[in-house]
Amino acid sequence: MSSLAVLIVLSAAVAHAAWNVLAHGVSRIGLPFLWWGAVVSTVLWAGVIPFTGGIGSGGPDGSGDLAGFLLGVGVSGVIHVGYMLVLQRGYATGRLSTVYTTARGTGPTISVVVAVLLLGERPSGIALIGVVAILAGVVAVGLADRGTPGGPDARMAGRRRRIDPGVLWGLLTGVAIATYTIWDAHAVRTWELSPVAFMVGCTLIEIPIYSIALRRRSRELAGVLRRHWPRLLAFGVLSPLSYILVLIAITMAPVALVAPMREISVVLVALFGVVVLREGRPGWRIAASLIVVVGVLLLAL
Repeated sequence: MSSLAVLIVLSAAVAHAAWNVLAHGVSRIGLPFLWWGAVVSTVLWAGVIPFTGGIGSGGPDGSGDLAGFLLGVGVSGVIHVGYMLVLQRGYATGRLSTVYTTARGTGPTISVVVAVLLLGERPSGIALIGVVAILAGVVAVGLADRGTPGGPDARMAGRRRRIDPGVLWGLLTGVAIATYTIWDAHAVRTWELSPVAFMVGCTLIEIPIYSIALRRRSRELAGVLRRHWPRLLAFGVLSPLSYILVLIAITMAPVALVAPMREISVVLVALFGVVVLREGRPGWRIAASLIVVVGVLLLAL
């Protein structure tokens, strides 16, 4: 895996951690925020398409495969809507670290298995050790949230005797992550699509889907824009940017390496929880984060 690909994936991880912190803060708003997020993302990034190769270089004349583009963004847009809905639901009912860690651990695990079994990718032995280290670190970060006395953990103790709802929503989010990761890798590579145009196409598809689901809450849109426009601008830049960088990376390196490596964002979210949210067991979290860093270094070899 080249140094440039590593840099791109790490940049994606920073952007991804940042927009998830933003999304967690407004998770109870739900659909109105997601609708505006799709609109802002589409508007901000549409102007970049002419400078990033149009829709791509595929097709018989090198001007882009329109049919492949429409199919690719159509399927991906639907998957991303499902991903956003379960993610927001998880953030509204569980804690940031639980949902995020579970989702980001489940997603790459499934992605690696599918990439190896169905896409024929064959990462090196050292890279696979790196994958295992990253996943172990992700699981360890998630375990740090369980059993901490006091604070939000105490009020959820009764529910933990069964199953933490944050874990369930995180697992569903992870399945969605794996699904769109594999599909999008296939679409971008097969039809040689531009990552920027692909991402804009996905967010454009999301708008009418959210509009249908939002029809009973449309009166809330003006208020959400007025109160949260700074968050919406940040979300509109960071959310597409994080995935555009991933799409670029998967044209340069195997999905089986890119998907786990982007989970360095788990470290950033864990540090945010320790420093800003004052979550418990800081030593455990830092140690688990170091395991993830070791895995990233192994992937880069």
